[in-house]
Amino acid sequence: MLDRLAEIERRYEELERLVADPTVIANRREFAKLARERSQLEETVARWRERQRLAREIEEHRELAREKDAELRELARGELPALEARLAALDATLKQLLLPKDPNDERNTVLEIRAGTGGDEASLFAAELFRMYTRYAERHGWRVEVLSSSPTGLGGFKEVIGLVAGKGAFSRLKFEGGVHRVQRVPVTETQGRIHTSAVTVAVLPEAEDVEVELADKDLRIDVYRSSGPGGQSVNTTDSAVRVTHLPTGLVVTCQDEKSQHKNKAKALKILRARLLERARSEQQSEIAANRKAMVGSGDRSEKIRTYNFPQSRVTDHRVNVTLHTLDRVLDGEIDPIVDALVTRQQAEALAPAD
Repeated sequence: MLDRLAEIERRYEELERLVADPTVIANRREFAKLARERSQLEETVARWRERQRLAREIEEHRELAREKDAELRELARGELPALEARLAALDATLKQLLLPKDPNDERNTVLEIRAGTGGDEASLFAAELFRMYTRYAERHGWRVEVLSSSPTGLGGFKEVIGLVAGKGAFSRLKFEGGVHRVQRVPVTETQGRIHTSAVTVAVLPEAEDVEVELADKDLRIDVYRSSGPGGQSVNTTDSAVRVTHLPTGLVVTCQDEKSQHKNKAKALKILRARLLERARSEQQSEIAANRKAMVGSGDRSEKIRTYNFPQSRVTDHRVNVTLHTLDRVLDGEIDPIVDALVTRQQAEALAPAD
């Protein structure tokens, strides 16, 4: 482990020299790639350097523990256990930091929430999930921006796409992709029967401009008048934008802003994230394999998590974690579930290969 850490430190120092090189700075793509790699190594190097200082301090105390001066010897021996405990804790942390990392972990996140099975009730719960993730982001100091939405008359969403911006956003939110099932009595239910609905969540790392280049010749951009709930500008100006990526056929629409320019910028941001995900999926298997596996068909049976309102219960079926604090979970307190999923991922990474 120590040899590996020394190697990482050498690479980090090399990256620091490279990102200060004017030739590299002039190449946006190369600079962004190297700066991201340096950022990913930063914590590991800081902990490794801390370990080196601590190891030297322990060695000094061990030498003092062999001194002839009895008082000095006892003082050194008394401090050694605490120093050695700190070293053991640091080694455990470094072991975790050396686990294979998802290169997307520090990226911003494009969160796509869509109503699945359940009609109006699914749309209402889609809005509640979006609020839950917004509150979760606030707790972590991340910023949330709505990129696109299709609201319903009842206050729900058929679809809402948001950008969660902040360090480590993807590392936590990536576990949220899948089918979320809700069990409750809808407000429209007159006989008090519990209904089951589903909402799909897709979590995509945001693509940087230098990673996904969009040539003008590959885009068809149509503008039209906004429709649905909105302010005074709705249906009066051609502010809504539809972007079609001709090589792949991907279509993104955006009409949330009054400005056509802003709607176009948001649509291109969504398109880049989807194209980046598509490219990565192609490398692994077939086009869009990851995203399709993440959300499935939106059927209730493909659930990753259940929100049961009558029992105020939330159960994540992947790690078999159940919380009886539904109101707090919907207010953004999902870290207990995310922590369990992170722990499971780390345990799988540490497990010896068959």
